[in-house]
Amino acid sequence: MFAPQYLLFFVSSHINFNIISTMLYPLLFETSLFPIVWGGTRLRQMKGMAPSCEPVGESWEVSAVPGKESVVANGDQKGKTLAQLVAEYGEELLGKYVHEKFNGEFPMLVKFIDAESDLSIQVHPNNEQATERHGCMGKTEMWYVVKADKDAHLMSGMSRQISPEEYVCRIEDNTITDVLCDYKVSAGDVFFLPAGRVHSIGKGCFIAEIQQTSDITYRIYDFGRLGLDGKPRELHVEQSKDAVDYSVLEDYKTSYTPALNKPVSLVECNYFKTHLLDLTETVEVPVKVNDSFMIVLCLEGAGTLTDSNGYSLNLKQGETVLVPASIECISLIPNELMKVIICKR
Repeated sequence: MFAPQYLLFFVSSHINFNIISTMLYPLLFETSLFPIVWGGTRLRQMKGMAPSCEPVGESWEVSAVPGKESVVANGDQKGKTLAQLVAEYGEELLGKYVHEKFNGEFPMLVKFIDAESDLSIQVHPNNEQATERHGCMGKTEMWYVVKADKDAHLMSGMSRQISPEEYVCRIEDNTITDVLCDYKVSAGDVFFLPAGRVHSIGKGCFIAEIQQTSDITYRIYDFGRLGLDGKPRELHVEQSKDAVDYSVLEDYKTSYTPALNKPVSLVECNYFKTHLLDLTETVEVPVKVNDSFMIVLCLEGAGTLTDSNGYSLNLKQGETVLVPASIECISLIPNELMKVIICKR
């Protein structure tokens, strides 16, 4: 029979082992590709996958959208959905502030988008409209242009003031693009798109998109094209009319100054904060002090991500990591050159 002191030691050791074995760590997710009529072939290429003729438009990197939830691909949590992790770990994964502010919901959706042809002209409702009409959050988002063909372009915002009535007329007579700002773009360009701003990703753009957790889009104009099923895609003209922000800005492009081996702020809003890191040497990034999870998108190159608990994983172009809020910090160690975007709330 065990002596009492040895029994106590045995039980304590067993409990500590369980705590260690269920500790959260940086999470990779299974690849989730979506065929879309305007999609291309660069997503598979970026991720090192076998080529296919199927037009892939989007890769959902980190998602808690019901029915399109990311599934963990590494470690002890492998096979669990992001929603399951949020329910199980709450503040440990999200951070106390984020958990309380967003009522225990994961607040961010991250994608890569490959536009082989122009996307539809579209707009997203704000929180109030989306909650009333669809029972979910609205969509504020941003774009970082990862790659761009020679003539790549996109549209963002109104070029001049118009009324809701003129808006509807221009959709009906196919002239809505005449009153939108059209930008020729190159790699590294950034655009912030608050809910209500009319926009479209143009042919030749390969983009990283960071947004609220929402799958609500009002399609305004689709150039008369047919979907993959051979039928015209649904338009949402009446729904979009009062969702549009008709105000006019001098410039809709976000300016920033690139720098090596230190975070450069891109966009900061109520739903996300994003920074760009061009790495040629090891950089340590704090996590827990921000009281928020962190998402790391690898845009170029490769390297290693190591957390303060000693967990390490290889990270390469086209991969995305979710770092739980409970981790003190991470180190990003480039092989030679590595470009990442860091997202947090």
